[in-house]
Amino acid sequence: MTDQLTPEQQEQANNEWVRTQFQKANQYLAEKGILPDTIAVSESRYLTPILAVWKMTAQNRQQYWVISGDLPTDHLPLSAAKDAREAVRAFSFNWQLKAEQIMNSGALDQTKVDFANLLVQRAHGLYELFDKEELWGKQS
Repeated sequence: MTDQLTPEQQEQANNEWVRTQFQKANQYLAEKGILPDTIAVSESRYLTPILAVWKMTAQNRQQYWVISGDLPTDHLPLSAAKDAREAVRAFSFNWQLKAEQIMNSGALDQTKVDFANLLVQRAHGLYELFDKEELWGKQS
């Protein structure tokens, strides 16, 4: 018995993953008190099933890059990057700084250490993805 998906099933699975990540990004922003309004689909990027980078505009007209997927969901102001690829690099650097702040904060429990280590691992993975020219194609 084979577990191979037909191209149609794979496309359906990819579309479902993207929808789930979009919902995750919206919920994350709402939990931060940011009410999402629109998404710039043409400027957002998806690398199924690893990450999605969304260019979103909030109801207050502020714009953000939001990342979700097999990594912590996070956001940065749009000014942090000119495109989705640069946003991936910005998240990578930001997570390395956050991990360093956690490790230097003094009283560390195992949960904080584990989270800092996760941020470092994901930051390195993000940078590797940012650095792969073939993943990004030509961006305007």
